[in-house]
Amino acid sequence: MARSYRILLVDDETDLLRLWKLRLQSKNYDVAVAASGEEALATFSAFKPDVVLTDLRMPGIDGLALFEAIRNLNKSVPVIIITAHGSIPEAVEATRQGVFSFLTKPIEGSALLKEVAKAIEVTGGWGGETAEERDEWRQGIISQSAIMEELLSRAKLVAETDATVLIRGESGTGKELLAIAIHKASRYKDGPFIPVNCTAIPETLLESELFGHVKGSFTGAVKSYAGLFQSADNGTLFLDEIGDMPLHIQVKLLRVLQDRQIRPVGSSQPVPVNVRIISATHKNLEEAIRENTFREDLFYRLNVVSLELPPLHRRKEDIPLLAEHFASVLTEKKDGQEKRFTPEAMQILVEAEWPGNVRQLFNVVENAVALATSPLITEDLLYDAIKQHQKKILPLSEAKRQFEQQYLIQLLQTTQGNVSQAARLAQRNRTDFYKLLNRHHIVPSLYKD
Repeated sequence: MARSYRILLVDDETDLLRLWKLRLQSKNYDVAVAASGEEALATFSAFKPDVVLTDLRMPGIDGLALFEAIRNLNKSVPVIIITAHGSIPEAVEATRQGVFSFLTKPIEGSALLKEVAKAIEVTGGWGGETAEERDEWRQGIISQSAIMEELLSRAKLVAETDATVLIRGESGTGKELLAIAIHKASRYKDGPFIPVNCTAIPETLLESELFGHVKGSFTGAVKSYAGLFQSADNGTLFLDEIGDMPLHIQVKLLRVLQDRQIRPVGSSQPVPVNVRIISATHKNLEEAIRENTFREDLFYRLNVVSLELPPLHRRKEDIPLLAEHFASVLTEKKDGQEKRFTPEAMQILVEAEWPGNVRQLFNVVENAVALATSPLITEDLLYDAIKQHQKKILPLSEAKRQFEQQYLIQLLQTTQGNVSQAARLAQRNRTDFYKLLNRHHIVPSLYKD
């Protein structure tokens, strides 16, 4: 069954909502309606619309406030403002702020359909495709968070161009998976995807690996080698950890980006290549430029479009989804017996800090699945795997209790157990201060010399 574009309609006039919905459904659009800005925001993340049409004047969250909120969730979704004649100047100003366009009431059915079609065409909808076909390009990325949805929307738009992409993000966030997704959504998808880790290949071999060499060009070159650029011809070359590339190879890479041709080691003849370059790094390249370890001109060539993968602690709503997916894949490989996390175990996963990001989460789940002797993965299977990194977020009451206890201990250490002096420093009377000490089970005499 063909997948329909998703349209979110927002207006506090229910009769108009019903009319517009019928018009859009007549063209096989999948339509959700909301009678307020608040309801629209609640619907947005779950429905994931391709286009939003909203009335400008509404009680509570009006059209412009809704637009701003949607832009914070996903900048790639076009918003069309619907307005009365009296507020046209506001709508015109809204288009300057990034609103896709505006329609004036009363809206003709043809004008409504034309504007929606234009918004979908400009932003690259997926009409006529099944849901599976729509998401096939990104199927390796498991996510339901708004921050990832916005990133993937931008990645899809960028993929349809020939722009060079730089993917930033901490180690373990999935930079290669995003590069593969961009490749699958691009015109190079039928060509090869060749990943290269710039730190995994010795510096003496990296130039030959990338650009190739001719027979006899150096000791050990017993035959000619095409190199990874030629292997990736009509496809994508993914240069991971680009920040660690030696300076003399950066010069050659810059020339390839400028001339679209390579020169193998030992050859005087250039070889044309048609390759999409995607690079990635966890390093601060601007700082590397200041330290003269990375070329500024190459940075600008690589950083035409920058996509930054968020660390796992900024997309906590994805943790249950990722953990269950990993458990499903791992148990299928192990014995096929389905394994589920107890609520307490899942809470531990959500509260952990995850400095190693998605890669660390996978390792923890893999460890738990290997040790689980029943269908349930309990919290005790997770403690050992993540305790060295876990930094639990405390409830406010517990954080206050811990601070107060440490504060009192510090006071008594400073005054060597003198309660009167400690009470004066705390600006509390002795009676109240003793009550505080009793509440925290602190014995002042233990702090005397």
